[in-house]
Parts: sequence; structure tokens; C-alpha cells
Amino acid sequence: MAGTKSIYSVHPGVVMVQRWVETLPEKTGRSLDEWIALVKKSGPKTEKERREWLKTNYRLGTNSAWWIAERAEGKGLEDSDPESYLQAAEKYVEEMFAGSKSGLRPIYDRLLTIGLGIGKDAKACPCKTIVPLYRNHVFAQIKPSTRTRIDLGFSLGDMKTPARLINTGGFEKKDRITHRVPISSLDEIDDEVKHWLKVAYDLDV
Repeated sequence: MAGTKSIYSVHPGVVMVQRWVETLPEKTGRSLDEWIALVKKSGPKTEKERREWLKTNYRLGTNSAWWIAERAEGKGLEDSDPESYLQAAEKYVEEMFAGSKSGLRPIYDRLLTIGLGIGKDAKACPCKTIVPLYRNHVFAQIKPSTRTRIDLGFSLGDMKTPARLINTGGFEKKDRITHRVPISSLDEIDDEVKHWLKVAYDLDV
């Protein structure tokens, strides 16, 4: 992917982990590299045991212990390095639409194009099982739910919507995604779908 601009954007979570790395010396007295060296020299052998060892012996929080143990194994770079994340993002999407779900890829590509075109600050930040669309927050998400169906989710709060938009119960659970539309063919990506994408985007101010 070197030299090629990704259609995806860096996930906001990457910035959060970058900040964690930067503040680690101040908060714990050791840099990330120093923690990794300590784990490799004095810690248990397995990643799981190392997490518990860090929490018990050094009173580190769950996230910190998890990330340090993971880094000691040479994993998790995509969590804090933008370039590594973007490479992983491409892989996430390829794996998401591989095998029995490969027939959904044209639907995904079309939804992604519409979603990114909904506004100049719209961006897609893939995870392993979904592709959230962000403005300031997640306003929609693309999820291959079955071999034959993508669920396009919307963040619409408690807005009244037509029957085609299925209420996910997300508003009551304080989830961002509150409604979804099941899509099994390109023909189902119609003006109504585009309308609700635009409404969700406009609500995220």
C-alpha cells in the first residue's frame, strides 16, 4: 500500500492509544519500550499470564496491561500507528467479504461510495466485523450480517421512521446505531436509503 492513499481514514481509537503511549511514562514511571523490556525479562511466558502479572504486580489497568502484553508479543501496532492501522483496515475489509460473503462486496462498495460522498468530512474507519462511517461520531455503519445480507445502520436517536427502518433498540441502550435497513441487492440501495444516510450525517453536528 506504500505510496497509495487509502480510501479509509484512521480510526479515532488509534489517536486514543497514541495518547496512552505518550502519557505512559508520566503515569507509570516507565515508557512503553521499558515496560516491554520488563515483561520480556521478568514476566511470565504467555500473553494472558503477562496481563494478569502486570495488573497484580504493578497495579496497571486492564487496558494498559492488555496493550503492553500484546506489544511484548509484537502485536497490536495497528492500534496506535496510523499507517499500520490503514494497512490492517484494508485487510479487515478483504476478510469481511471473503468466502461465503464475497457476493456482498459490490453492495458494500456501493454503500461505501455513497457514504463517503454524503459530505466532505465523512470518513470510513473499518473494524474487523463492521465498517463505521464517521463525521464527528459514528453516523452509520455497514455490517455484513449474513451470507446474503448487509445491514446498513443509522444513528437517528429516537426519531420516528418508516417501517422499512428497523428499530435496533439502540437508543434505549445508548448505542450510536438506532435503526437499520437490511440490503440484499444493489437495487435496494435506492433514494430512501440515501435520504436516511444524509439525515444521519446531518444529525451528527
